[in-house]
Amino acid sequence: MTLRDIVNSLDATVYLEGPGLERDVETAFASDLMSDVLTLKDTPVLVTGLCNIQTIRTCDMASLDVVVFVRNKKPTDDMLELAEENGMVVLGCQYSMFKTCGLLYQMGLKPLY
Repeated sequence: MTLRDIVNSLDATVYLEGPGLERDVETAFASDLMSDVLTLKDTPVLVTGLCNIQTIRTCDMASLDVVVFVRNKKPTDDMLELAEENGMVVLGCQYSMFKTCGLLYQMGLKPLY
């Protein structure tokens, strides 16, 4: 599935396109614990409700370049500036983390574990 498919199915807001939305993705990981994110070995889509600059820094350290903020969380200008420097895609949606993960799973996105 492409990132554009994710945007369409979640009716997501695209805050930052990074290198584009036509890229294929296969896996996702959902967490508000950035210590868990740092243990990731693949590069999934991160689904999180933790919307602060540390989330973007953690994604950079873990080589993650796609983040979906849930529950209508809106990234700040500082977050978007840092994400842009790191070539990230930043999306946001209105749904809870549970519903967001359910919709992504139903579309065929696989869990990381």
